[in-house]
Amino acid sequence: MHLSEITHPNQLHGLSIHQLKQIARQIREKHLETVATSGGHLGPGLGVVELTLGLYQTLDLDRDKVIWDVGHQAYPHKLLTGRYDRFHTLRQKNGVAGYLKRCESQFDHFGAGHASTSISAALGMALARDMQGDKYKTVAVIGDGALTGGMALEAINHAGHLPKTNLLVVLNDNDMSISPNVGAIPRYLNKMRLSPPMQFLTDNLEEQLKHLPFVGDSLTPELSRVKEGMKRLAVPKVGAVFEELGFTYMGPVDGHNLEELISTFQLAHKHPGPVLVHVATVKGKGYAIAEQDQVGYHAQNPFNLATGKAIPATKPKPPAYSKVFAHTLTKLAENDPRIVAITAAMATGTGLDKFQAKLPNQYIDVGIAEQHAVTLAAGLACEGMRPVAAIYSTFLQRAFDQIVHDVCIQKLPVFFCLDRAGIVGADGPTHQGMYDIAYLRCIPNMVLMAPKDEGELQRMLVTGVNYTEGAIALRYPRGNGHGVPLMEEGWEPLPIGKGEILRQGDHVLMVGYGSMVYPTMQAAEILSEHGIEATVINARFAKPLDTELIAPLAQQIGRVVTLEEGCLMGGFGSAIAEALLDLDITVPITRIGVPDQLVDHATPEQSFAELGLTPPQIAERVLKLFKPQPAMV
Repeated sequence: MHLSEITHPNQLHGLSIHQLKQIARQIREKHLETVATSGGHLGPGLGVVELTLGLYQTLDLDRDKVIWDVGHQAYPHKLLTGRYDRFHTLRQKNGVAGYLKRCESQFDHFGAGHASTSISAALGMALARDMQGDKYKTVAVIGDGALTGGMALEAINHAGHLPKTNLLVVLNDNDMSISPNVGAIPRYLNKMRLSPPMQFLTDNLEEQLKHLPFVGDSLTPELSRVKEGMKRLAVPKVGAVFEELGFTYMGPVDGHNLEELISTFQLAHKHPGPVLVHVATVKGKGYAIAEQDQVGYHAQNPFNLATGKAIPATKPKPPAYSKVFAHTLTKLAENDPRIVAITAAMATGTGLDKFQAKLPNQYIDVGIAEQHAVTLAAGLACEGMRPVAAIYSTFLQRAFDQIVHDVCIQKLPVFFCLDRAGIVGADGPTHQGMYDIAYLRCIPNMVLMAPKDEGELQRMLVTGVNYTEGAIALRYPRGNGHGVPLMEEGWEPLPIGKGEILRQGDHVLMVGYGSMVYPTMQAAEILSEHGIEATVINARFAKPLDTELIAPLAQQIGRVVTLEEGCLMGGFGSAIAEALLDLDITVPITRIGVPDQLVDHATPEQSFAELGLTPPQIAERVLKLFKPQPAMV
């Protein structure tokens, strides 16, 4: 059977190990070919090919549910669930999504994008099944990295207290950070512990000995200790932790040995209550370059499959915002030992790997634990340090309560640097940084700022590090800057809450925030060609707003347009409208940004065009404001 013939995962039933190995090879070939062409997550999926095949051969996916954590590793799942013919459209507009989406396939049982959610969702499904009197299996597949997230540990704690609820958790350990080495002895002890004779012995030992003469109930405490001792003898050290939490532990299992995977999953399905199967895999398995650089090949832009090298750009690009951020912060921290950079498992994505290399003692990676990262930063700030929490906009959403309670209520000077703010492209709705303006500006003791370019980003970093009156947040987009000159030192901080006028005109006041300032200027030039002259303000700050600058101009010009790369509801434009209303300035206001809709996966350019955020589209919309409206009849 060829991979292209598989349209339903149940077609794996009855296939021989030899046939499954052939399909595994085809999955890796298709996976590599597609990601090399379109980009995407590479290493995670390559590492779970056999895990996926072994698990799906033991399930009936017309009924059983599998919840993949995050979704980085779900490309083999997609190839086995009817998406082979469309897989070449991966992460492209109207194509196959890079993560799981319930609306894309009946086999995507739970949408994902952020880590550590799978066990909670699977447990919810298992409880619903039991309440409804059904019998299907529920399985959560989670990586060892995602297991560092508090939500996963909360779910394990809950599931372990439900001994009658059947739930299988598959721990995909691709870093060997938890498990002992895979070997014959742990496998043998595991099989022995779970075999019927051992089960009979441990379950019936007490009852059998009670019938011995002169024993009766007198040795019950001792017998319990004997049973526990036998249990410990057969459980590897890490397994004892899960067993204490109420799970039956199986493993570690070789994640690339199909025979062993299938037999272990079959055994796990028969075992009542919560079960954890610990599978040791190699990230990037089958592609030597990815196996050797597991961090670098976690995700890739289009690359040369033979060499593993990225396909070079047609022309040099300005540096990425994340690189400018990391370089500048490193320079500042070299001269200020109070500065501590914090990341939640995104050192490379935020650029802080370079910071770590130079200043390891001023760098903290907390793992996938954004809530902990924020409260940790609060603790550092209490003792006079200057914590800089570099977290993607979409991931900081997970720590909203900590921002409010642990930082802002206590008025602590934590500096939040929000990478990937705005449209992010192919990762889709789970990763778009749409909401940070709205969810941060409503909190007291919080300052919000965004740079128009990478040069202003440097000045805002100095501003944030020096600000001590409370929390301050800096948002900046994914991608490259505008090529403006950068400085190596001597950056001047910006006055808090002060914007700047970039262009003057009498017909319309256009107020841009952050990444939308340059498009605003370009739209203003187009408007000028049509006889409409705009005053353009770079707001710099969404909170506090520079009402001293904006309000008089709004009243004088009489028409305001706001522009932002974020949600309109509660966003920057709403802040302008509220401020003018509070000042009894009632002028027409047009807010341009992201409407109340999810932004699906596509290239950033496609998303901007679809949302009407390109300079020509902005200009066209403003021009319509000046066209005579048809008279009412």
